[in-house]
Amino acid sequence: MAELAQKGIEPELLLWIGCAGSYDERYKKVTRAFVRLLNLAKVSFAVLGEEEACTGDPARRAGNEFLFQMQATANIQVLNGYKVKKIVTACPHCFNTIKNEYPDLGGKYEVVHHSEFLQQLIQEGRLTMEEETEFKDTKITYHDSCYLGRSNHIYDAPRQLIKFLQADLVEMERNKENGFCCGAGGAQMFKESEKGTKDINIERTEEALETHATIIASACPFCMTMLSDGIKNKDRDEDVKVLDLAELIAKSKNL
Repeated sequence: MAELAQKGIEPELLLWIGCAGSYDERYKKVTRAFVRLLNLAKVSFAVLGEEEACTGDPARRAGNEFLFQMQATANIQVLNGYKVKKIVTACPHCFNTIKNEYPDLGGKYEVVHHSEFLQQLIQEGRLTMEEETEFKDTKITYHDSCYLGRSNHIYDAPRQLIKFLQADLVEMERNKENGFCCGAGGAQMFKESEKGTKDINIERTEEALETHATIIASACPFCMTMLSDGIKNKDRDEDVKVLDLAELIAKSKNL
């Protein structure tokens, strides 16, 4: 954004990478896949680079409101300084926080999750799908992220992307409004499990495996980590893969 601002160029949108997309080795692959799709669709976008900081979501969920407001206010100052109007992100946690919580602190933007944006690009013809993709008739199940699904009622866009791939979408018993958490939300990602009979991510992984899908589609870095750990726990990581929606679309385009 800094480089474009110096040239007086205003991009179509700001791509918010998020902590996972920036630092987590697995989720960096999702960031790269999404960027390749944006470039293919000739979308004018920019990133904040080193000016981007954590949205403050984990701090607020863990109860540290002071830290959240510090992080959020700093980000809002940067975003408003660049007169950002539209933000796209692949992280439902970033999406929910910037869309629903930043307005209270003076940060009002159009915020779009990458699943919705990819669906829009395909519908507008800016991204075209092959007549027959490598995922045709592949059994894929989709896990609803809590912050994408129940918190923001985004259920159709991710499933529509899977249908664009001509894949066989098989639903888990608990899905959409009745979906089940991966076990990472509410800052649970950053602490050890509490005493109980079973870890939440194992419960959800078992539900995914019951569909006999060979791919578990995800749209959240937290969910991807928890489900990948669950698959490894079940020794199924050789025959069942956890992939982000952007990775699936990119693979179908041989990107």
